[in-house]
Amino acid sequence: MHDFRSAPISDAEKALFAFIEKANAHAHEIRQEDIDEAKRAGWSDEALYDAITVCSLFNFYNRWNDANGTRDMSPADYEEQGRRLAKHGYVME
Repeated sequence: MHDFRSAPISDAEKALFAFIEKANAHAHEIRQEDIDEAKRAGWSDEALYDAITVCSLFNFYNRWNDANGTRDMSPADYEEQGRRLAKHGYVME
């Protein structure tokens, strides 16, 4: 969980995380070669679009929350959210 490069995940996932790491820190440096490398690992244009979108939205949310002084949840609240998401996903009932 600390370093995706040594994590027990697939090479395809490592390639996606490397792409998103660059998109997150240096989006202006993304080149066709970066996209081609992720696609060689098995990711489609749509999957890369979705990954970029999620990364971008979380950057927005984090900055918005930080600037507004939104307080973090307690560890117990995170655990409860994890249980709820594992059981129901993102659908509210």
